[in-house]
Amino acid sequence: MYDILVYLFENYYTPQACPRAEILANKLAAVGFEHEDIDDALNWLRGLASTTERCLPLAIQRDGAQPHAPRIYTDEEYAALGSEAIGFICFLENSDSLPPALREILIETAQAADSFPLSLAEIKVLALMVLWSQEAEVDHLVFEELLNDDSDRKPH
Repeated sequence: MYDILVYLFENYYTPQACPRAEILANKLAAVGFEHEDIDDALNWLRGLASTTERCLPLAIQRDGAQPHAPRIYTDEEYAALGSEAIGFICFLENSDSLPPALREILIETAQAADSFPLSLAEIKVLALMVLWSQEAEVDHLVFEELLNDDSDRKPH
């Protein structure tokens, strides 16, 4: 699944440039991705769209709220995400690359991933996709860190 998400980022400048799910699935299969991985990636992207639809209106309503709202993780979130992923999310927040609304979208969609706890490489891919889906501006050094290919990335 993660390799497909990276492929989408590398091949489609914006989410709007992606074809419909059925066409995209055919293109991904033609490139050589496994059908199960394609289904996982498309399901994750549908979940991302659904979560974004729910979370962004709340962020707009709270426009005057404190920009760096502290986040306390539940035991379930900590077990699902793991300390590396939570540390990386904090890094993104502290670098002003991940506002609170996108942080919540990342946390919710990361919990929908298929392995727990997430590796650093996996949370980087998911964070990249959340930022890409919102066409968020990211500092060049943070962007490089997101693209840094860690050797421990698990193929899914």
